[in-house]
Amino acid sequence: MNLETSIEFLKGIGPDRAKLIKNVLGIATVEDFLNFYPIRYLDKSKTYKISDLKEDETLEVQLKGKISDLKEVGVGNAKRLSAKFSDGNSTMDLVWFKYSKWMVEQIPQNREVYIFGKVTLFNKQFSMAHPEIEIEENKTEETRLKPIYPSSEKLTKRGLNQKFFQTVLKNICLEIPNLLEENLPEYLSKSLKLMPRQKAFLNIHFPKDLQHYEHADRRLKFEEAIFFQLGYGLKKQHHHSHSVGNPFPIVGDFFNDFYENFLPFELTNAQKRVLKEIRTDMKRPIQMNRLLQGDVGSGKTMVALLSMLIAMDNGFQSVMMAPTEILAQQHFNGISELLEKTDIKVKLLTGSTKTSERKIIHEELLSGELSILVGTHAVLEDIVQFKNLGLAIIDEQHRFGVAQRAKLWAKNKIPPHILVMTATPIPRTLAMSFYSDLDVSVIDEMPVGRKPIVTAHRREKDRIFVYNFCKEEIRKGRQIYFVYPLIEESETLDYKNLMAGLEHIVEHFSEFNVAMLHGRMLPAEKDSAMQYFASGKAEIMVATTVIEVGVNVPNASVMVIESAERFGLSQLHQLRGRVGRGAEQSYCILMTGDKLTNESRKRIKTMCETNDGFKISEVDMQLRGPGDILGTQQSGVVDFKRLDLIEDGKIIKVSKEMVEKILEKDPFLNHPDHLAMKNYYVQNYRGKNKWGKIS
Repeated sequence: MNLETSIEFLKGIGPDRAKLIKNVLGIATVEDFLNFYPIRYLDKSKTYKISDLKEDETLEVQLKGKISDLKEVGVGNAKRLSAKFSDGNSTMDLVWFKYSKWMVEQIPQNREVYIFGKVTLFNKQFSMAHPEIEIEENKTEETRLKPIYPSSEKLTKRGLNQKFFQTVLKNICLEIPNLLEENLPEYLSKSLKLMPRQKAFLNIHFPKDLQHYEHADRRLKFEEAIFFQLGYGLKKQHHHSHSVGNPFPIVGDFFNDFYENFLPFELTNAQKRVLKEIRTDMKRPIQMNRLLQGDVGSGKTMVALLSMLIAMDNGFQSVMMAPTEILAQQHFNGISELLEKTDIKVKLLTGSTKTSERKIIHEELLSGELSILVGTHAVLEDIVQFKNLGLAIIDEQHRFGVAQRAKLWAKNKIPPHILVMTATPIPRTLAMSFYSDLDVSVIDEMPVGRKPIVTAHRREKDRIFVYNFCKEEIRKGRQIYFVYPLIEESETLDYKNLMAGLEHIVEHFSEFNVAMLHGRMLPAEKDSAMQYFASGKAEIMVATTVIEVGVNVPNASVMVIESAERFGLSQLHQLRGRVGRGAEQSYCILMTGDKLTNESRKRIKTMCETNDGFKISEVDMQLRGPGDILGTQQSGVVDFKRLDLIEDGKIIKVSKEMVEKILEKDPFLNHPDHLAMKNYYVQNYRGKNKWGKIS
């Protein structure tokens, strides 16, 4: 037997059963079976008293005592079998919702028995449904925890029950000394106090006790994390040594003139730190591959502009690409405003750009007269050619496909430096795991003078107070957003809600001007509505989530989010970031119905407690899972078997640090200590983790 042996050759399986197991569980080899971990364990090594049980007991427990008062109760579909169980001091209820006449006759009454099952508490009385029952004299002593494996009705019907899986895995575990070799350096296992690999697999399937299980689980989690990080570490190392880029050694007149004469505010320390990291990257003849994370309003656009000025100082052009027209327009407006007192030319290229204007842009890019281009997917068209593209900045890169981004790299013989920006804070464990091959910069402080946004939760009964508060703010010269949910599946219904909301707002705020913005409007209509609001002519903007990104009205101080329970946490945070962009105190009011699910309540509570996007992203990951955050739920990216990105942050962090130290000293893993690790990586991981790479 070896790891590649087909399971059909294992005792008790054969071709038919092997085919069924492969179809249902995806298990085809001995190695697959070894990695088919139990979902839980039965602990029959300890017998509890009813008085030992706790209210929040979730594990299955074993009790010793006598069953009495067995009877059928209820009628029709509600018919069930019930009994009393006593351990001599206390009693509890037993219940069977599915039972047969044969079963009723077999249940022993008034005899010493062991029962095993999950305990629940109802009306301060413990009960157990469908207990396993063993008569005392027939009971065998259980010393180990008994594994329970994932299964299905299809398998059970064909006799492939828990006993079958336990037997197959017991036979495989006997062969573990011949099947598995150590794959981590001895010094690493010692420093991390890790259980040997063979022992870990034995104790994950048949743990001696809870402590042995915990050590086995920890070892296998570390193994996954270390090899996952090794993949990214090797890729990053390869990029740093093989990806040619144009060096930008000069910080010259364009940068210095702007920095000394036109910078509208002092940069935060975080912005200065990030700029230094980008500057160091671009000095080298290696393509920069950097991810810039920064919360809404943290000043990423300023960092982007200063990076583009460094490119100009070195004779190169820059392009900034955004996923939507409204966001591209926002960046263009912001950059144009910052550069208006300089001679630097900036142009915008989107689907709406007129043909005559496009022609001029194309000519100016080719001649080198135009140094900074901001745009949408329109910049990817083959006709858009640069004289010397040196820096490509992509905003919210997860909204672009790999093929689209690759088109941008091809716009220059030597690929441009890459700076990817996101306003969606990525939880630390995700950043450490899925973006490990990128250099990550974080702007983690807000510009000076920004006041934290006050967030409050209000219900329908509070609506009149909310409206009065909004009127007071308008009279102080402020502006208000009212945002309604828009969920694709029910777009028509949501459109009606928006229209009803608009009527309602117009009626209650009749003395003020109201603008409206939604996804069905034409780009020109959206721009017109936005301008109407941004200019201050309208005091109120009623909108759908179109305004989630790309709207910057410093005078807007109140964001009222209707049906806030229908929004995701990161979306609520993004929407809130539309206010608080000026010097005045701003507010976000979350309006909800009276009935909230536990998850909705947690989202609303989190929003009210913190403005920190990174803390919010951690809670969001707990609620939604890492797959959703990454936008990869369908592609099986988060396929760790033991490692949990939410719970195991410490393991991921330590593994990352360990791998960085190893690769620093031995970049090709040629040291004798690292050969087993290298061989295992090549056989099992090579080419698997390519998700974080930008190009």
